[in-house]
Amino acid sequence: MAHSLDQLKQHSLIVADTGDFADIQQFQPRDATTNPSLLLKAASMEEYSEIVDKVIADTRQESSKINPNVGLAMDRLSVAFGCEILKIVSHRVSTEVDARLSFDRVSSIEKARTLISMYENEGIDRERILIKLASTWEGITAARELEKEGIHCNLTLLFSFAQAVACAEAEVQLISPFVGRILDWFKADTGKSDYSPHEDPGVQSVTRIFNYYKKYSYRTEIMGASFRNIGEITELAGCDLLTISPNLLEELQNSSLEVPCKLRSENAASSCDEERISLNENAFRWMHNEDQMATEKLSDGIRRFAADCMKLEAALRMKF
Repeated sequence: MAHSLDQLKQHSLIVADTGDFADIQQFQPRDATTNPSLLLKAASMEEYSEIVDKVIADTRQESSKINPNVGLAMDRLSVAFGCEILKIVSHRVSTEVDARLSFDRVSSIEKARTLISMYENEGIDRERILIKLASTWEGITAARELEKEGIHCNLTLLFSFAQAVACAEAEVQLISPFVGRILDWFKADTGKSDYSPHEDPGVQSVTRIFNYYKKYSYRTEIMGASFRNIGEITELAGCDLLTISPNLLEELQNSSLEVPCKLRSENAASSCDEERISLNENAFRWMHNEDQMATEKLSDGIRRFAADCMKLEAALRMKF
């Protein structure tokens, strides 16, 4: 029998959740995702110092020695890592907009256009890039506009059904519901330390979104993310995409457990008894606000990514 990772690849597209080129080469995923936390980790590794040094050197040429443009260096570093990753994966890489812009629609759009322009200057077609935006109302409405320009978006930090519905209505390319962080919240809230994969609230959230999207024929792709164990992953076999950290990819590769397909588009209508809904801004904000887990995890996730952005900025500033 094939190992569990190969079985999983028969049901879902596998994405590497890492900025480490060696890990991406090892597991040969179709796509890869990055975020400020992953870039911060990768940029501190000795083997990638040449990339960081080139970014600093190129930015110096356009900056004041007294006041270097660290923001430009951050964008260049994101694109530099993305370009290297695209030499390994066959399809797409996700590059994240600064989390500190999560509530600024206009600036998010401008940053996305800047990143795409940088990629295109490197000869990378925009079809190979997904711009990651937080699933705030501002991020979702920014994505709606960007998609009309052919700039495809990955809406991240997604925890609520309201976020999923709004993203589908905005016709974004892809959403990344965070399975493990949902589980973390419920463990802390209930005191229950053990959930079976089928009972896992993060798994149930993605399953609900999958069935709703497929029942009503939304084109937005669903990529389960932020996993805590391989049981969560295998329970979502059949989800459009799954982005998985290297340690869990290795665990799947070393496992011979059978991985049947759990999510099927043809079963969605019978598995979903929800009516189709539509959300304007007021309805979205209220529906999302009614989900305590989602409101807490979204704000926490934005703060964490913003903190890593600032750490990365500080590290780059030290190099000027």
